[in-house]
Amino acid sequence: MGVVDYLFAPRRDHQGWSTPSEAARIYFLLVILSSGLWAWPVTEGNILLWFGLSTLVSTPLLTLGWWIISLISQRYEPRVLVDSLNRIDRSKRKSIHSFRKP
Repeated sequence: MGVVDYLFAPRRDHQGWSTPSEAARIYFLLVILSSGLWAWPVTEGNILLWFGLSTLVSTPLLTLGWWIISLISQRYEPRVLVDSLNRIDRSKRKSIHSFRKP
């Protein structure tokens, strides 16, 4: 398993739903931190303006970046979110609707 495979492989949670890849999670942190650091001196420490400007700048950056990451991630086989999901005995798992009374 290479670093690129680890970063861009889509993740599946315990219910089989798709979750963001590691690259998307890292990209989120980088964009939020960098836009926040950039906006602080521009807004001269005004919290409300800082929050608004950070949101305004980070939204299109996140949208574009996540779209590019999703295009790259299509080449990789999905992986489980955590390794312990490989050890679940799915034959004993009951549906959430099986606990309802008729």
